[in-house]
Amino acid sequence: MLRHVVFFKFKEGVGEEQIADLERSLAALPRAIPEILSYEFGRDTVRSERSYDLALVSTFRDIESLRLYQKHPDHQMVLEKVNDLCGSVLVVDFLTNVNPQSEI
Repeated sequence: MLRHVVFFKFKEGVGEEQIADLERSLAALPRAIPEILSYEFGRDTVRSERSYDLALVSTFRDIESLRLYQKHPDHQMVLEKVNDLCGSVLVVDFLTNVNPQSEI
């Protein structure tokens, strides 16, 4: 399994409705892209100086599944919103042996 972790830092002046629109777009992706095995995101609650504003954690079967997700037209539309709203985005992709359906 491949875990895809993304951290988003919004630009100064990005409003609540813009963030909510991005969240709606993110929430629609698992229904549109069959390669997504698990998918969750949420806003930072601690809000420390080091915090990013939003995080996304998703799981894919392998690197090829991640690449199909990244090229999918619905994901590309979300990326346009991310590029408009975010001043910084960090990504980490790592392999894991954990089955997304199993409990840890």
